[in-house]
Amino acid sequence: MALSDISWWIWVILFLLIVAIRDVFVQKKHTISHNFPIVGHLRFLLESIGPEMRQYFVANNREELPFNRIERGWIYASAKKENNYEGFGTDRDIYANQHVFVNNAMLPYKPKENHPNLIDKTFLPCAKIMGAYNNRRRPFRPASVINVSAMSFGSLSAKAMESLNKGVKIAGAYHNTGEGGLSPYHSNGGDIIFQIGTGYFGIRDDDGNFSMDKLVALVEANPFVKAIEIKLSQGAKPGKGGVLPAAKITEEISKIRHVPLGRDVISPPNHSAFKDIPGLIEFIEKIAQLTGLPVGVKAAIGKIEQWEELADLMIATGKGPDFITIDGGEGGTGAAPPSFADHVSLPWVYGFSDLYKVFLKRKLTERIVFIGSGRLGFPAKAAMAFSMGADCINVAREAMLSIGCIQAQVCHTNRCPSGVATQNKWLQNGIDPTLKSERLAQYFKTFSKEFIEVTHAAGYEHPCQFTMRDININVDDKNLTSKLHKTYKYEKSPVAFTSMQDLKDCPHLGGKTLQS
Repeated sequence: MALSDISWWIWVILFLLIVAIRDVFVQKKHTISHNFPIVGHLRFLLESIGPEMRQYFVANNREELPFNRIERGWIYASAKKENNYEGFGTDRDIYANQHVFVNNAMLPYKPKENHPNLIDKTFLPCAKIMGAYNNRRRPFRPASVINVSAMSFGSLSAKAMESLNKGVKIAGAYHNTGEGGLSPYHSNGGDIIFQIGTGYFGIRDDDGNFSMDKLVALVEANPFVKAIEIKLSQGAKPGKGGVLPAAKITEEISKIRHVPLGRDVISPPNHSAFKDIPGLIEFIEKIAQLTGLPVGVKAAIGKIEQWEELADLMIATGKGPDFITIDGGEGGTGAAPPSFADHVSLPWVYGFSDLYKVFLKRKLTERIVFIGSGRLGFPAKAAMAFSMGADCINVAREAMLSIGCIQAQVCHTNRCPSGVATQNKWLQNGIDPTLKSERLAQYFKTFSKEFIEVTHAAGYEHPCQFTMRDININVDDKNLTSKLHKTYKYEKSPVAFTSMQDLKDCPHLGGKTLQS
């Protein structure tokens, strides 16, 4: 009898028999498959698609983390310029712990004739200038209070990075490179903040040490680099270095990061360019002197003693960072062990309030641009952040959502189905940078427009005018609300602000497309 004469169902039985033999007598790794051959595989299949089943069919609109369905829907609709309103009232539990209330004014702020926000309803620059106090040669005023946070090329795909950079150019925002170096995909016209991590990628010598000559050359060759950020730690894994597996290092990544092919690349937890707080200040000042750019630091917050040392040295020397980016322990796009992502460093509201009080006590807040990062890409959360002392916010995952991320939470596997966080060429091909850049820009513009409207509703012209008394928050199990100054035990220092028109006329304003 020829093989072609064998019925299909016999082939099925033979295949299942082989699987059963393999499950019982060959494989030793899975007890379930051994005890329940064939059927046991169904368990692994259901487990593998469990997150998707819960996301789309089980979890309610407000239940998921890190971003629930309502939050994701607002970003998607805003990015596509679709209706992002809610009907029939909120379905949020407004008595839940940590719920934020913005105290509106009896009479909202009304812009006068020819006000910049009557001409452009999305114009919302930072009220402070990076590098102004320290007299840097090239001070920088971010033209947007919402910007793209640090995400490296290699972590994100080339097309995702290109989409983000083209998008910030349209929106007048800035784009933080992350520690992976400056790639061609960061070079599409958007303002750049170049991040220096412990691996010194792109500005390292052959031994992996920091090279000042390479940094200066990079800044001189790329005038769109507006500031330098030294990463001390990040919310996803503070105090822990990273590993870039050899399998993910392409020739392009090798060239950009200046790392060898075929070998795992380790980012140590500590910097080698400085050893202590005085060394950090010296490092900051040397970079600022040679590049002329504002220089800041980024960190997740835990212990405060070394920050107090930094603040005391700033008073003693008149030197120090021009900006500080405070990352929340909520984690972010960086892959990390659960022990770090879940437990190391404080959530943003606690970390920021602890840090801000260090500089407030020493009357240093006017010298520093404070940047918040940690799920703040929504107008009400931004209002809370500004009332606590933030001057700008950075968004990472919100920006990813705007260009197509579906919160699959497989960023660390190189199998991102939306092509955003993978180096797989086939998966990346689904991203159209021309379209996705418009969506990132539209999300930023919608955010800015609604944030301005919330600000006006509170009676102010610019969100820098928010105070701790403008926000109430549910603080305990009895559902009592408290103004932020009582909750976090400080009063935000006033930000020097005259008018939105003066910000528009500032010669140091970034996002040149906004000044035409």
